[in-house]
Amino acid sequence: MVSGNPIAWLMLLIWPVVVRQMYLRLDPARALIWAILAGYLILPPVLAINLPLVPDFTKYTIPSLAALFCCWLMLKHRIAVDPGHWPERMLMLTYVLSAFGTVLTNPEPLVFLQDIIPAMKIYDSASAVATQMIALLPFVLARRYLSGDKALRSLTLALVAAGLAYSAPMLLEAAVSPQLNLWIYGYFQHDFFQTIRAGGYRPVVFLPHGLWVAFFAFMCAASAAVVLRDLPADSRPKQLAILLYLIFMVALCKSAGAIAFTVFAVPILLLVNRRFIILLAASIAIIVVVYPILRGAHMVPLQLILDIASSFNPERAASLNFRIMNEELLLDHAANKPLFGWGGFNRSFLHDPITGRTTVIADGAWIIVLGTYGWFGYIASFGLLALPLVRLALFALRNDVASVSSFAAGLALILALNLLDMLPNATEIPFTWLLAGALFGYVEKKSAEGKLGKESSRKPGLKVVIG
Repeated sequence: MVSGNPIAWLMLLIWPVVVRQMYLRLDPARALIWAILAGYLILPPVLAINLPLVPDFTKYTIPSLAALFCCWLMLKHRIAVDPGHWPERMLMLTYVLSAFGTVLTNPEPLVFLQDIIPAMKIYDSASAVATQMIALLPFVLARRYLSGDKALRSLTLALVAAGLAYSAPMLLEAAVSPQLNLWIYGYFQHDFFQTIRAGGYRPVVFLPHGLWVAFFAFMCAASAAVVLRDLPADSRPKQLAILLYLIFMVALCKSAGAIAFTVFAVPILLLVNRRFIILLAASIAIIVVVYPILRGAHMVPLQLILDIASSFNPERAASLNFRIMNEELLLDHAANKPLFGWGGFNRSFLHDPITGRTTVIADGAWIIVLGTYGWFGYIASFGLLALPLVRLALFALRNDVASVSSFAAGLALILALNLLDMLPNATEIPFTWLLAGALFGYVEKKSAEGKLGKESSRKPGLKVVIG
């Protein structure tokens, strides 16, 4: 457990005040974007304010709660929680309430010779349900405030601006090694050895790991490509320079996954039509959702993937093989409690029978969610993130694709690749839910506008008689 200095604790405590100032100075859409995005990038990682019977207050939860209270208390807005569509409604209810099932199906402690992992107790369910509800706040708020074309443009531009701003500390850490979290907040958030790559360092800044920084850099570069394509010809040279710079920042992170995403996505975002981008995003999302089934049925060509990885980098291939072996062990363990999982306190891991220490690691969000919350939790979590992409694809197939914003198409591909990155890494963050909620609200709004237009065209014109 990390212990930050007073500055770290102060940052967590004053962030609601910062968010309030955002809502005083910005429109609700941009205030929400920056409350979540800046909190993720700036607040101290891993650190948590622990209070009894309530979820931990962290850089993930505090910005979402602060944004909610600003909408309620300052703007006096009503926030609709019910999505109005039965698939999303069922997934949201399952996401929140399956925590009860997890607690009820784990009443037994795990006993080892030198240690005991406690059973899940009824009062744990209250905290678990509250944690799930807070995790959904960015989704709910984004559906309310980020559903328009202008809001999606603001969301894309915010990623570009954040990438440019964050590049300064990233360059510093690439040069002198990751030290900013230690210098400012008084602790290092991960294993320093994992920051050493290719004779240098990959930046971590204030995120949990260098891989999180790398994927954030990819999101910013992809957003810059979306903006570049949308600009008129005379404004493109400057934006092209920004795009090339952000691509350089991706390379600086020395993450094969982020580099591969950039090489794959940027040309598509620049050259391919919107309908193809949207359909590609939905296809990726569906593959991710069914991935555990494919793994369980041994339909994923793991050996082929390892052979390809080994041809590029034997060291990274060995690391990937180690990760796959651990996932196979965790899949077998998860099969013992398939519906609601093993719950918290590291119960979903394998343990040494003597000491009780965990003997496996879990890197991917999919295996963590599946082991902790079972199939109910997995389908609810990944299904809710993927469904907006499927709905957007269906809308694009049924309607003129010109009515779909280029920013919606670009953000859809970014979200889809975030889902794909959640297979090897646990990069599910509040901004992931913000993207999903924005796209869900966007499809809702576009569908409603389309229905309204069709109804208006069917009504006969009014005849005015002057006599």
